[in-house]
Amino acid sequence: MQVAVDISLYPLNENFIAPIKNVIQRLSQHDGVAIEYNRMSTQLRGDFDVVMSVLTAEIRTTFEDVPKAVFTIKILNNPLA
Repeated sequence: MQVAVDISLYPLNENFIAPIKNVIQRLSQHDGVAIEYNRMSTQLRGDFDVVMSVLTAEIRTTFEDVPKAVFTIKILNNPLA
């Protein structure tokens, strides 16, 4: 099953730009996931299992690196091409 995910990171500290750039850079290193960026969020597209595995790994890494952070995530199944 194909999915599209819209994800935003909100680090709850004064230095919020670096963690955002870091998670975007890490997300872009994964194979099998198409990524698009805009000023408010990052969109990932791909197979459900691959995308969810990538998200799980990178959210965990971010939560370990950033003491307080919020992710907002919207997931759409069967996205248009």
